[in-house]
Amino acid sequence: MARAPMPISSRWFQGAIITYLMGFTVLGVLAYLVYRDQPPVPGRVVAGGKVLFTSDDIVRGMNIFQRYGLMEYGSVYGHGAYLGPDFTAEYLHKTSEFLVKAYASTPLSGFSARERVAAELHENTYDAVRDSLAWSGPRAAAHNWIEDYYRSIFSAKRTRGGAQAEWITNPEDIHKLTAFFAWTAWTSAANRPGHSYSYTNNWPPEPLAGNSITADAITWSVISIISLLGGTGLILYFFGRYDWLGWSDAETKPVQFHPIEQVAVTPAQRAIVWFLFVSSLLFVLQTLTGGLIAHYRAEPGGFFGFDFSTLLPFNIMRTWHLQLAIFWVSASYLATGIFIVPLIAGREPSGQRVLTLVLLTAVAVVVFGSLAGEYAGVRHWLGDGLWFWLGHQGWEYLDLGRLWQILLIVGLFLWVFILFRGLRGTLREQHFGNMPWLLFYAALAIPAFYAVGLLASPHKGFVVTDFWRFWVVHLWVEDFLELFTTVMVAYMFVLLGVVRQTTAVRVIYLDIILYSLGGVIGTMHHLYFSGTPVAHLALGATFSAMEVIPLLLLTLEAWSFIKSGEQRTIERYHLHRWAVWFLVSVGVWNFLGAGIFGFLINLPVVSYYEIGTALTANHAHTSMMGVYGMLAAGLLLFCLRYLTRADRWSDRAAKISFWSLNIGLAWMAFVNLFPLGIVQLHHAVGTGYWYARSLEFINIPWVNLLEWARLPGDALFIVGGALPLLWLCWQALRYPNPRRIGAEAELPRMLYATDG
Repeated sequence: MARAPMPISSRWFQGAIITYLMGFTVLGVLAYLVYRDQPPVPGRVVAGGKVLFTSDDIVRGMNIFQRYGLMEYGSVYGHGAYLGPDFTAEYLHKTSEFLVKAYASTPLSGFSARERVAAELHENTYDAVRDSLAWSGPRAAAHNWIEDYYRSIFSAKRTRGGAQAEWITNPEDIHKLTAFFAWTAWTSAANRPGHSYSYTNNWPPEPLAGNSITADAITWSVISIISLLGGTGLILYFFGRYDWLGWSDAETKPVQFHPIEQVAVTPAQRAIVWFLFVSSLLFVLQTLTGGLIAHYRAEPGGFFGFDFSTLLPFNIMRTWHLQLAIFWVSASYLATGIFIVPLIAGREPSGQRVLTLVLLTAVAVVVFGSLAGEYAGVRHWLGDGLWFWLGHQGWEYLDLGRLWQILLIVGLFLWVFILFRGLRGTLREQHFGNMPWLLFYAALAIPAFYAVGLLASPHKGFVVTDFWRFWVVHLWVEDFLELFTTVMVAYMFVLLGVVRQTTAVRVIYLDIILYSLGGVIGTMHHLYFSGTPVAHLALGATFSAMEVIPLLLLTLEAWSFIKSGEQRTIERYHLHRWAVWFLVSVGVWNFLGAGIFGFLINLPVVSYYEIGTALTANHAHTSMMGVYGMLAAGLLLFCLRYLTRADRWSDRAAKISFWSLNIGLAWMAFVNLFPLGIVQLHHAVGTGYWYARSLEFINIPWVNLLEWARLPGDALFIVGGALPLLWLCWQALRYPNPRRIGAEAELPRMLYATDG
């Protein structure tokens, strides 16, 4: 049987394949360079013939850093959480201060104490033949003093700024943990062989250590701006010259939807309501954990006078906050994928309901099992053997234990299989580049690229591990979830009769090509200062700037869509008014959060000072919640509209949720995160990065006022935004749509009746 041809030129399909091949070929080369040029882990660090620590101490110290969830309290190389210090910057600053004081009392002719310290820290004394790193006596004394400092911090009897009391009490663990911090600080100052800058491109900015921004960082920042402006100019020219996507040919006839009372749902679609209920429940829990960790910054000593950190310390709460964000958004996506497949295929194969319930059970086991395991792992209840498999894996965004990670990947592949069963007949009829196949590709990429996180090993060096972790953080979260988002929105608009299939397919391919050009290689913008060679900075800066271009184009195309619908009445959306508004907000936040705020921090010259500050959090919240969260809420409303008895549906609850979530997120960004990030940036440049990331900075009275100012927005977000979605899901459970249709029965392929 001949397959249905593509509604547009097959060159779009070919262009997408070529673009991905080019992007991942470059990433393959960059992966090779990371392995080849990663900073060495010295077999031993010696001073005056005495061994301070060994390579085994460094690696095991990294494992202690993972096991106790320290990346969800502070950070290393600027990556991690934002309450605690950046341990790389803190260790380097304390070492520099100690040495300046030591050398001030023993001056060297012709050198000031600061010049002597900078020269010593930047001299690379690693002997590759002996696999040994030699330090001076004063530097060894500084290390021992810092080890005592960390022993007092992590063994403190009282909580400190949301951190646990008596967190790490084993002296041997403190020794190894300090060795790991010392190694990261050494890589941040010691010159890369043959170069005048360190393994981390002189990050962090630390005047006492002689660390200042490099010529490469400034040069490639300029080139990235030129790339952005040039690309934007071309986009504006071609947008004005040509009708790229065909909005001028869009149909303007009003659409009459089938009344809800006449829409029957399939067995698998009925089961979806439990998915949505779990998703909305996880969303409420995520907002509560987010509110708590934000409060720890406003009131480091407690929660309105109560010390919750003894039971719910910051590192565990932030772990749960990130994991719940991934879980609730993913659950909404999984549910919607299963829901729309019968609408695309025109039928539902038997057995889909059972598979859907199996998937829901598996998701619930992974979600709650991993959350419990993370708590037990950080509390050290799992001992030395099980923490990695059942507890806290210790990498931001990959916190869940390895067993839960594997089970999640298996569950995601089960979801892809469920979609494939439903689409199998349709896929056989369609060209490999048509919309059903694009949906299948986008779904398959989600478990495939999440599985890359399995390459993050506790036995490899931190630089290599972090490289693979960011494949998940960027390629999975920012690229392939973005692709799935585009496909889902395009398919929904086609099913709703908003756009023609031809236009929707062009939008998807344009997204694939433009995001691939910038997004795949642009992954490296996370790794400017993480021990990767300068090639990663150059390519990451240039290509990540291009990520803004598709956002600009899609924003312009959204305006074309609005103009094409001026003659239509808003009543055409009467069934899905608020679901459509959520989709509109996705476009707004995509341009603002991922585009403007993302480009701001992607510039190396800015990232050098702001990485790990509130500007990073501002980008993360406005893009993660603004894009994926708003889409998940819109998809949830879209499905619930058909799963709830018509007389029990509340547009008012949907309206309250829409405005509360969007106003609450805007409040969070513009009242707290963005201004706070600007202040931190100023202090990082003027005083030092270590200070901008310290508890002392957070406790500055007027900075603390900015933290308290976030409270009204968070309250609105939780009470007015998340709770109504949970209530709507509860209504769907209590009052389900009574019209049902069995498996294998024929379904209408569109959600509207006839044009009229």
